[in-house]
Amino acid sequence: MSPTTAPLIDAHHHLWDVDQRPQPWLDDPALATIRRSFTPDDLRTTATQPIAGRRLHSTVAVQCMPDVPETEDLLALAGREPLIGAVVGWADLTSPGIGDLLDGLLAGPGGTYLRSLRHLVQGETDPEWLQRPDVERGLAAVQDRGLCYDVLVRSHQLDQAIRLAERFPDLPQVLNHAGKPAIAGRELADWERRLRRLAGHPQVICKVSGLITEADHSTWTTADIRPVWDVLLSTFGSDRLMFGSDWPVANLAGGWNRWAATVDELLGGCSADETSAILAGTATAFYRLTRTERTLGSR
Repeated sequence: MSPTTAPLIDAHHHLWDVDQRPQPWLDDPALATIRRSFTPDDLRTTATQPIAGRRLHSTVAVQCMPDVPETEDLLALAGREPLIGAVVGWADLTSPGIGDLLDGLLAGPGGTYLRSLRHLVQGETDPEWLQRPDVERGLAAVQDRGLCYDVLVRSHQLDQAIRLAERFPDLPQVLNHAGKPAIAGRELADWERRLRRLAGHPQVICKVSGLITEADHSTWTTADIRPVWDVLLSTFGSDRLMFGSDWPVANLAGGWNRWAATVDELLGGCSADETSAILAGTATAFYRLTRTERTLGSR
């Protein structure tokens, strides 16, 4: 397969319609530039930069709100939108009825596209939130239904992710945004130490996403990202890394195309097989992407 026909999968992006479903988190003044609706067509017209000769082929849409109706919207959209190959949704892991809730999502419109659950642990103040008995009960329900779990924590919360991996060896997990290393502050030592411990658990993989918004939004360069990239490659290996844009949040620090051009540059030292894993293979396997015939121009 030539690079021009090989797939490029964006394994982490968001969509929202602020008229249909308010996004209170966007009230932060620092987020004013992305305080509007973003649709799949917006992504199509935005994501034009190839990576290693590949152009965007399919995506994984990820929840923003701790809100089941938003997840239902994303699933229904995936059912009719050729670009979306999988959905990472939200459900209340602490609910005694979590099993029935997950069953309802899976059986509902577009439910076959639900591949993983995510909670914004980064916003939880409990340093052992992922180890709460009610949360672990919910995670067991996720595992029992053959779903995965997207781990969203900040660098200082990585110990929670390590304990999660220890306690759930059979639950496939993916670390979002590489655990949010403090790139802007150039404080990577503790992040790297924890990341290497987490990478010791084979059921855990990692998204190469969200890094530019952890750097200085206005001055970052590829040189700022490269130390994190090198750690990720040496700890997880290419077959446990996947490309994600974190669009449209990435617009705060340069946007989809600039991040894609950066990844293209960083991949310069990788083999064809390594490049293929990071840009498509890892995401395809983890999220069980099957609708590979659907392309950006298929509508």
